Amino acid sequence: MWPAFAAASASEFAALLAKHFIALASDADGGAAAPEPAWATPNGIALELKTLKLRDFSTVADGVPTLLCAPFALHRAAVVDLAPGHSLVAALRGAGVRRLFVTDWRSATPEMRFLRIDDYLAELNVVVDRLGGGVDLVGLCQGGWMSLLYAARFPAKVRKLVLAGAPIDIAAGQSALSALAEASPLAVFHELVKLGDGLVLGREVQKFWGVETPSLQEIRDVMQAPEPLGSPAFAALEQTFRAWHAATVDLPGAYYLEVIEKLYKRNEIAAGQFVALGETIDLGKLRVPLFLLAARDDELVAPAQLFAAERLVGTPAHAIRKATAPCNHGGLFMGRTILADYWPKIARWIAVPDTQNLAPAA
Repeated sequence: MWPAFAAASASEFAALLAKHFIALASDADGGAAAPEPAWATPNGIALELKTLKLRDFSTVADGVPTLLCAPFALHRAAVVDLAPGHSLVAALRGAGVRRLFVTDWRSATPEMRFLRIDDYLAELNVVVDRLGGGVDLVGLCQGGWMSLLYAARFPAKVRKLVLAGAPIDIAAGQSALSALAEASPLAVFHELVKLGDGLVLGREVQKFWGVETPSLQEIRDVMQAPEPLGSPAFAALEQTFRAWHAATVDLPGAYYLEVIEKLYKRNEIAAGQFVALGETIDLGKLRVPLFLLAARDDELVAPAQLFAAERLVGTPAHAIRKATAPCNHGGLFMGRTILADYWPKIARWIAVPDTQNLAPAA
């Protein structure tokens, strides 16, 4: 295909490249979409909106709620509650978080193809209001920058903010994902949306983002599983992981293109140019207590891209905590060791009452 690419214009190149990835994935899949993965912990549905189902894992009815803003990129939100020993939900509940909710993002339908980032922020605001108007917000991966924008747009509604593996300042470091976004012409991403009739079809473009079929060792590494390869216990865990990995979500094309252009191409959050729900976001005015958790070997989000938040926000230094976990990106959310060693400390930090005046700066 390379001679054809060399002779093509930029737009033709983009179309050929996008179609090549679509063809690869379609040839490999060729079947119906995978069913939604199961959740390991019993839960209820507290609210249903166009973009999400709000899952309730609470064990009490009172107190400041903790809201997990799950990733919305390629895979289902069940990544936060994959299996016993590999559940962020269970790790937080075991460390004392009693009122706990998760944004279970819906796979986009054709009717949702024009939804934008503002639509997701607006529905996140509906969720927070439903929970009483104030939350401890935990943003994971692509749910992290969304959580940061939300906290900056509605500072009175977020008591404490945790960001884990979230890209905040793309220029602060480089990862495989940010390098791909930087090197690919915008026309490639527009072509992907066009080929999906206004959607980005997760099942068909999984190869564009990363490994479509992880090896046994890759699964064991990301899960930090002690079970030996070939054992019945590991086989069961592998089956659970593969069911989750196969259950991709489709993204609204308009939302996807905004993420690529505003975050990865123009770095608008760090540059102070991002407009969310009608207001330009000034992170320097955000003074919420902040915990930043990075993965040392993160292939999707360089630690520097996350830790840049420390210098961008107005939160006093004494109210910011940081940690770097010895894992890759997925290990932050489902690695057995990380869940046991790092997240209970975050849960205890969340639980500590604030004694300082950290109100938004005037």
